[in-house]
Amino acid sequence: MADRRNHGYAVAMASIAFIGLGVMGRAIARHLLRAGHDVTVYNRTASKAEAWVEAHGGRAAPTAAAAAEGADAVFTCVGADPDLEAVTLRADGCFRTMKPGAVFVDHTTASARIARQLAVEGKDRGLLVVDAPVSGGQAGAEEGRLSIMCGGSAKAVAAATPLMQAYSARIVHVGGAGAGQQTKMVNQICIAGTMQAIAEGLRFAQAAELDLEKVFEAVSAGAASSWYFVNRWKSMAAEEFDEGFAVDWMRKDLGLALEEARANGATLPSAALIDQFYAEVQAMGGGRQDLSALVRRIRR
Repeated sequence: MADRRNHGYAVAMASIAFIGLGVMGRAIARHLLRAGHDVTVYNRTASKAEAWVEAHGGRAAPTAAAAAEGADAVFTCVGADPDLEAVTLRADGCFRTMKPGAVFVDHTTASARIARQLAVEGKDRGLLVVDAPVSGGQAGAEEGRLSIMCGGSAKAVAAATPLMQAYSARIVHVGGAGAGQQTKMVNQICIAGTMQAIAEGLRFAQAAELDLEKVFEAVSAGAASSWYFVNRWKSMAAEEFDEGFAVDWMRKDLGLALEEARANGATLPSAALIDQFYAEVQAMGGGRQDLSALVRRIRR
């Protein structure tokens, strides 16, 4: 495990391709550029890549394959399995042009199945492949303090770590190919349960006509506190749900966890139930609201 702030270390300049400039990707790519690396970006919507280059520097490429040609390392941060497959394994995908010995790091929250597939495909091409989903949200990406859970060989993770230090607070090698994605599933299962508990606690406090500021003061200092309690209690009470990670994405992530549980025999009764609660929030028009909108389905 590495546990460092993103400064105070020396890393040799690398030629890097970064594929996927969403909320998380564009911030991570910026940290890599600021760390002194030569960064080429690709995004399915070309205007986003062009805007990123105009704002930060580097170069934009017309395809993932073009971005990856000759690169020492390729990073991906896209939406889901089909997007990841498109930018890696299809005709214009980066695996077609990556050189043997190059590092491939995937920050997408995807299935363990595709992570294992990419590890096999990468090994056949002489690539060092790491599935490396992240936790910390947009704020963690912007501040360069993400927690990264890595699956892959020790050699691959060791090669990727000096680069990932540019935007991370913690890097943990949790196991072989797919283990990073499985660990992210654990993360999302725990978040879902925590958010449901906070929603129920808030509605109970409102029903009891308690002073919510005093409740927050008391509970936030005790064993029931959590990051989500501290950072979402007040916005949930105000019915404000524009703070970050969307309900639509949480449903995608819980779906991945439930699919993996069916494969490995795990039982996830709470996660399955809360997934359906999030489906109700989507039906209420809250798909793009942040995941604390779970409280909307509990009547005041």
